[in-house]
Amino acid sequence: MSKDTIRGTAIPVAPEEIAHPEISPTVRDDTRYLGRILGEVIREQEGDYTFNLIENTRSAAFDLRYGEMPIEELAEQFNKLPTEKALPVIRAFSHFALMANLAEDLYVERVRDLEEDRGNTAPRSTLAYTWQELHNREVPGEKVAETMANALVAPVLTAHPTETRRRTVFDVQTDIMKMMRRRARVLKELKLNPDSVRSARQLAEIELVIRRRMTLLWQTSLIGSVRPRIEDEIKVGLRYYGISLLSEIPAINRRVNEHMKEQYGDVVPRTAVVRPGSWIGGDHDGNPYVTAETVGIATTFAARTIFDHYQKTIYALEHELSLSSKFIDTTEALEQLADRGRNDVPSRVDEPFRRALHGMRGRVAATAKHTLGEPVVSGGIHKGHEPYANPAELLADIDTVDEALRHSMDDLLADHTLADLREAVETFGFNLYSLDLRQNSESFENVLTEVFARAGVAENYAELDEDAKVELLLTELASPRPLADPEAEWSEETARELGIFRAAAKAAKKFGAEVVPHCIISMASSVSDVIEPMILLKEVGLIQANGEHPQGSVDIIPLFETIDDLAGGADIMRQLWQLPLYRNYVAGRGDIQEIMLGYSDSNKDGGYFAANWALYDAELALVEASREAGLFLRLFHGRGGTVGRGGGPSYDAILAQPKGAVQGAVRITEQGEIISAKYGDPANASRNLEALVAATLEASLLPVDDLDDPDVAFETMRQIAEESRKAYSALMHEDPGFIEYFTTSTPLAEIGSLNIGSRPSSRKQTTAVSDLRAIPWVLSWSQSRVMLPGWFGVGSALKRWIEDGSSVSGDATSRLNYLRELHRRWPFFDSVLSNMAQVMSKADLSIAQLYSELVGDREAAERIFDVIVEEYKLTVEMFLQITERETLLADNPELVSSVRNRFPYLVPLNLLQVELLRRFRAGDDSDSVRSGIQLTMNGLATALRNSG
Repeated sequence: MSKDTIRGTAIPVAPEEIAHPEISPTVRDDTRYLGRILGEVIREQEGDYTFNLIENTRSAAFDLRYGEMPIEELAEQFNKLPTEKALPVIRAFSHFALMANLAEDLYVERVRDLEEDRGNTAPRSTLAYTWQELHNREVPGEKVAETMANALVAPVLTAHPTETRRRTVFDVQTDIMKMMRRRARVLKELKLNPDSVRSARQLAEIELVIRRRMTLLWQTSLIGSVRPRIEDEIKVGLRYYGISLLSEIPAINRRVNEHMKEQYGDVVPRTAVVRPGSWIGGDHDGNPYVTAETVGIATTFAARTIFDHYQKTIYALEHELSLSSKFIDTTEALEQLADRGRNDVPSRVDEPFRRALHGMRGRVAATAKHTLGEPVVSGGIHKGHEPYANPAELLADIDTVDEALRHSMDDLLADHTLADLREAVETFGFNLYSLDLRQNSESFENVLTEVFARAGVAENYAELDEDAKVELLLTELASPRPLADPEAEWSEETARELGIFRAAAKAAKKFGAEVVPHCIISMASSVSDVIEPMILLKEVGLIQANGEHPQGSVDIIPLFETIDDLAGGADIMRQLWQLPLYRNYVAGRGDIQEIMLGYSDSNKDGGYFAANWALYDAELALVEASREAGLFLRLFHGRGGTVGRGGGPSYDAILAQPKGAVQGAVRITEQGEIISAKYGDPANASRNLEALVAATLEASLLPVDDLDDPDVAFETMRQIAEESRKAYSALMHEDPGFIEYFTTSTPLAEIGSLNIGSRPSSRKQTTAVSDLRAIPWVLSWSQSRVMLPGWFGVGSALKRWIEDGSSVSGDATSRLNYLRELHRRWPFFDSVLSNMAQVMSKADLSIAQLYSELVGDREAAERIFDVIVEEYKLTVEMFLQITERETLLADNPELVSSVRNRFPYLVPLNLLQVELLRRFRAGDDSDSVRSGIQLTMNGLATALRNSG
């Protein structure tokens, strides 16, 4: 088999400036500039030998890109390279990849700035575009008000094993980005005035700063030397609040509220549309390291973060609002608030706003001291002040200050920092984010089996049939009696679960019910699975028994993950809603039923296309079922960063949902390197949050597709999905050599053994694919450059349907034309194919072939690899036929450029990883080999940007 046939689809040579040739510096300019400085630092720190080794490797990688060198030649060089000498090469190419990322991000910023400078029509995925569309389509205010009443856009941050960069490294990257922005401005000035001595001096100063930071970066370990603790992951998640989210989430909410008031008046109520969430510290599904302590840490650290933010913001206001009563009229309410401020400094006697804000700051400090047990700020300002009982009391004081400012004709001041503070309090409360509790149904069943047996309720709950389980659960939910003695000795699993729920109740008491408002049941496949955690919530007081009318502060959220569970989800919900006790509980929660859909396990179970259609089909059924029940449906999308885990552009993904699936509300997981890419600086955070809100509003208020006959389209997708699942299962579940191929041709085992992430790589100690966690499943395939979860089985399915699909009459040409029409008119089908093309563009089967050589069973390895290659080629062929394009990325020149730019940095990392895996598995368990493998994983994750 020739290398040309397995290299992957052809990507045409295209300059980075293809879309905007007037923008300077370009991606290439910035990449070369940063690469030069990095190279100089390496030469200085490591010497000529290492520098030359890295430069020769980089040159060879570029030769590979242009087909001027066979990959085996470079691989052979690495085979002879001592591990200690390989480590600087790995570090260097990880940094080169990082610099390429920075250059791309800077270029995207410049493109957007150019578009804004030109005053062009607002692009899709912006709120300006959304407002214009709502205006053009004359969407009535009453419909908007109905949607906004339950509006919620919740990015939910989760931990991720490939996002292991330390805070120091992240800060250095941020500093380099700032310097590069400044450099671009100076270059622009220098272009206007080439003889400017000042500009030339500034460029030299900028380069010196970048060189200094690059030196620090080179001498700092990219990743920690020990497995990160959950406490570390909690801190990493909270890092993004200080970087961007504390400012940008309230800013987006404020923009939405201001526009709604301007366009629709008081018809549309104020709301904090974006309210963030987190899984870090509360997601105990398959993670024994999540405990009562981690729940306490996650909620306490979050509260400390938001109290500190309020302290700083109010302190800034205290300094800003120096208005004197000598020159303004104040309100009686403000004077009373000022009198309670406990600020008797003589110079403040005529400054009521400052005295009022001083008191508010004292009360916030007292609230923090009361809830956290320690002051957030030094100085004792909390002393003598009464804590706020809840955020509403703080908002009332903010209103008092706001009304007084407007009374004195100071609307400009009211609409500045004070307005930001109001939005922050409405958004974050005293809890910052909502922490989700998540556990799998099997664990809940195990815990209740022990609890019921100890309480004498059921000798063996697990062995009861479904009807008996439901009857018992409903009986106990209706009764206020406790079941679990807090002093009793329990098994390790039960003790941990009870402790987690007790910690959640404690947090709710301290910080408010919104701190832990969701309980998610993974692998939910029956009515009893969904009801079981309600017993534990009742035990700790988060649900209060009241006969047939229990009340509580926690949403019960089934997570449907596998293909079969997605298909049966609507029936399970119908059965639940027919139970008076459960239906009454949902009524008490505002008639809102949240349901989570799992992209990862469904993909692992049935393949890319089958999973995507199973999710869409499940949404169709759930929308209909909730409409019948008279409930508001809120969907929570468990999307990972990769296409194989439901990733891809969030804006397009939300718009690709079926009608009625997005009723103003979406929750969506964000994780790993996706978090840093989206929220690593304020500008990116603002754009990504804006895209989420824009898509949610458009999907809720505007037409979502243009299908003439949806039933035919749906049946077509079902047939293609079934064919895709067959092709996928034939390899994943039926080929006897597949498990060995997967586990040895990828770094799966090493992911679990090399301190990458706090969570184990599988739920159980097993080699079955079904028990693997989705992250290592996808991460393994991306590291080996197969990217299999994002495309396998699609080509065979499309080909077979075109040849013999029964949903559309006519010949193969008719059916091909029908798919072309669906691609043009249906966001779902377009999104599925577009995301698939993106992930396939990052595959490189010539590299994947080198990984396949790690498999001991050569016959199985060659057979399975050939199947993968043939399916890849067929999938590309079918994609091009349906989309009528010449290449995978013909509609995305920016991604073409991105893939080409980072290719030279990916190849050395892959080749070195293969060699180090070979050494590790041959018995070389040295620190250098282990460190090298870990560094290649991190470097590849950085270079690919959405690896797991």
